[in-house]
Amino acid sequence: MKTHWKKEFNYDYMGSYSLPDGKDVILTIKQTKKEQVTGSNGKKEECFVCYFHESDKPMILNRTNCKTISKVAGSAFIEDWPGVRVQIGIDTVSAFGESVEALRIRNIKPQPAKPVDYSSQIATLRACKTLDELKNTFIGLSKDEQTATFSVKEEMKTKLTPAQEATV
Repeated sequence: MKTHWKKEFNYDYMGSYSLPDGKDVILTIKQTKKEQVTGSNGKKEECFVCYFHESDKPMILNRTNCKTISKVAGSAFIEDWPGVRVQIGIDTVSAFGESVEALRIRNIKPQPAKPVDYSSQIATLRACKTLDELKNTFIGLSKDEQTATFSVKEEMKTKLTPAQEATV
């Protein structure tokens, strides 16, 4: 996979360079809100921003993308948008007298996310006999696996901690 030159700079918001190999991604809306955004020219502007569960960078929404989200969500009310899955892609648009790449919400309702089965990771954590084994097993899990099995790790930590150590 090649690296887009814009990834080498600290951009606070998603752009066309954010999509892996320029391919569409499906993300779940966490929240939308107005916030102060500082442009590359240093000018501050109030923008409407969308945060996603699967991305650490939010996306600045324009009217076109808001209209499409309202169609996909089946509601024009932003309070109904959290939890809605959207497909984001790149389109070439005319802006400021030139053709540029822009992020666009696709007018497609993505399929619901398939639940991930973490039963084997849970079984592996529950089979641990010592705190060290539990720690090493948990560290070996991916970030998503750790998030999904955190409560089991905590349960096992309590179970494997001797009574006198638990009070210390």
